[in-house]
Amino acid sequence: MQLKEPISNLLEQLQYVIDELNPGQYTEPVKLLSQSSIGQHTRHILEFFVELNKGYESGMVDYDKRIRNKAIEADKDFAIGTINQIKNSIEKPDKELLLQAEYGEGADHQTQVFSNYYRELVYNLEHTVHHMALIRIGVNAISQVIIPDEFGVAASTLKYRNSCAQ
Repeated sequence: MQLKEPISNLLEQLQYVIDELNPGQYTEPVKLLSQSSIGQHTRHILEFFVELNKGYESGMVDYDKRIRNKAIEADKDFAIGTINQIKNSIEKPDKELLLQAEYGEGADHQTQVFSNYYRELVYNLEHTVHHMALIRIGVNAISQVIIPDEFGVAASTLKYRNSCAQ
């Protein structure tokens, strides 16, 4: 599977930044992030991977019904442990999945879409990059931590920047 390495790289970048923050910075509400914390964004990222792993077993993925694990947002070490669990669990054979989603109130706004494991890994990769970009903003607002240039930047953007630099 060609997705394990880029996902693992993203999660390692996330782990590096989490490691650099002190516990207070990790849980501090950030005004620029509508009072959410770095820990809350980290939880959000990781829970999507956890939910995908659950959905792989059942054949049905429902990100809306994920369990919000407050330990991830409150405890840096717990978050890092979760990152390591995810990295160790993502390499699986592709298989068909059903994606359940709700876009409003009530049964009229529920939908089910055919998907597959690899497609959902791609979605989670892109979702992770997006939230890492928000984490970058939050970290810059509350700390002096030096964030790697590629943190929270899409692979296509990095390739484009490299081609422009040459």
